[in-house]
Amino acid sequence: MADIQKLEKELWEAADNLRANSKLTSQQYCMPVLGLIFLRYAWGRFKMADKQIKAERSHTTGRQIPIEPDDYATRGAMYLPEESRYDFLLNLPETEKNLGKRVDDAMAAIEKQNPQLNGVLPRNYTDLGNSLLNETLRIFNNPALDENGDDIIGRIYEYFLGKFAPAVASDDGVFFTPKSLVRMIMNVIEPTCGVMLDPACGSGGMFVSASDYVREHGGNPADLMTYYGQEKVEYNAKLCLMNMAVHGMNGRILSGDGANTFYHDAHSLDGQCDYVAANPPFNVDKVKSEDAINAGRMPLGLSGINKQKEFSNANYLWINYFYSYLNPTGRAGFVMASSATDSSGKDRALREKLIRSGHVDVMLYVGNNFFYTKSLPCTLWFLDKGKPQELRNKVLFIDAQSYHTEVDTTHNEWSPWQLKNLSAIVWLYRGEAEKYSALLDEYCTEIRGMAGLTDGDTADVLASVTSLDKFASAHEALAMYINKRKEQAKKNVEAANQRERKKLRAALDEKITVLETALTIIGEAVWLTERFGGGTYANVPGLCKIATLQEIEEKNWSLTPGAHVGVAPQKDDDVDFHERMAEIHAELKRLQAESNDLMTTISRNFEELGI
Repeated sequence: MADIQKLEKELWEAADNLRANSKLTSQQYCMPVLGLIFLRYAWGRFKMADKQIKAERSHTTGRQIPIEPDDYATRGAMYLPEESRYDFLLNLPETEKNLGKRVDDAMAAIEKQNPQLNGVLPRNYTDLGNSLLNETLRIFNNPALDENGDDIIGRIYEYFLGKFAPAVASDDGVFFTPKSLVRMIMNVIEPTCGVMLDPACGSGGMFVSASDYVREHGGNPADLMTYYGQEKVEYNAKLCLMNMAVHGMNGRILSGDGANTFYHDAHSLDGQCDYVAANPPFNVDKVKSEDAINAGRMPLGLSGINKQKEFSNANYLWINYFYSYLNPTGRAGFVMASSATDSSGKDRALREKLIRSGHVDVMLYVGNNFFYTKSLPCTLWFLDKGKPQELRNKVLFIDAQSYHTEVDTTHNEWSPWQLKNLSAIVWLYRGEAEKYSALLDEYCTEIRGMAGLTDGDTADVLASVTSLDKFASAHEALAMYINKRKEQAKKNVEAANQRERKKLRAALDEKITVLETALTIIGEAVWLTERFGGGTYANVPGLCKIATLQEIEEKNWSLTPGAHVGVAPQKDDDVDFHERMAEIHAELKRLQAESNDLMTTISRNFEELGI
């Protein structure tokens, strides 16, 4: 398995080398770099879809139906003319004098095949020179990119968008949305068929995730979904069109001043949307109140207009818009600054009106370090105008700040299984116990498949998992097995000669990584079933609560999940408080003594220098 962070770093260094050794400015080189990533990503998805199509056609008897571009779109890929395929560019003869023109031609051929990309793809590769462009093409074709199929390609593409975000974002509060947050939004609003709007669409991640959701549930998004986007920054809108095209998608994306959502309903979709999904810029100020009011879409009312006749904070403008765009059964999911859940003044009156409508569905608090360029927490809001009557005076609150996977010291995410577990809480709140049961079956199947990683009694335990009551025993058995393997491997390494030790350690690390990943998955099954058993919703202190309208009113109309779910019971860690404080005190005294010695040394050195 590729070291994804190492790979990201290598590719970014190649991109930075392109900037340093070309004539392009920092702003100019963003699009050429992303254009090459676009080509590589498109080729990866094209290969995947092409293999699937040909495998399916190989079983067809009789007259073979020609393969059409739509066949690739159905599988989430874009058809590529031969001259636009990455391997074609890589395999050009060494005598090729103008590689830049060939890349420009590849972009032109793609635009001809996909009219929505006209004028979007970069065409200035002749400025880079053959040697530098050839080097970059080859580095971007790192074979590690195909080790995990297109998932790694997608993450690299997303990583590059994130790295460029600080350079291209023009407003405070603008940043790209992490994939796991986007996926959580889709899991709750459940797009299946209809019109979706993202009025702050950025690079189009919401649309791509919605299409993935539709496809995973047996539908063809090209037939079932219509996507509309507004994006003030033209650069971001180009990225959106590129991102959608590479996934075999099309959408109506408008950009520029006429697509500024504060002042324009550019697609005339007020009250028409089945789904709204967005990550708008947080805490924006200086929005001209008169122009915004004239543009309408404020069913909740107004708040935050200052003496300069500007909105001093646009968070509730966005909430107004998302609510207004929904049709009578529409659902919305959006990212919002956490301060908006209990902001005071006129915001509270707007929030009360929204809560009393019965359309607030789920509020999910997200902890720090989910964003690439920001460490701030946020809250996911979910609205549903089609909520069943029995849920109209209830809201599900989830506080997930302690539930995530740490990727590194500055970046957290939800793993696929954690996303399923959080979604399962929503299913139980909605009374959809059959979805919960299906997830338990999925866990059982996954755990039984892990038996091949082990042997002896442990393999038997894993292979016998057919119900939730065996999750805990499977977790215990695998944990014990991993510890035994570590101990035995340690002895083997110590007994080996110097030459063999490195190989043995590498093999051990790889095996243990696979086993610990399996252990983590079983742990997620245990986490879920310890709280909700075979499928009965229960309020869990510190995690989730279904609050009534009356309870929310008692909290002064706060929608902050932490205010409702309370605090999880603290486990006794068997540490003696007074003993630990004595240890900390002794450590502080030692550090203070070292600091004093250091200051004495520094002072003496200054004196010797005559300072």
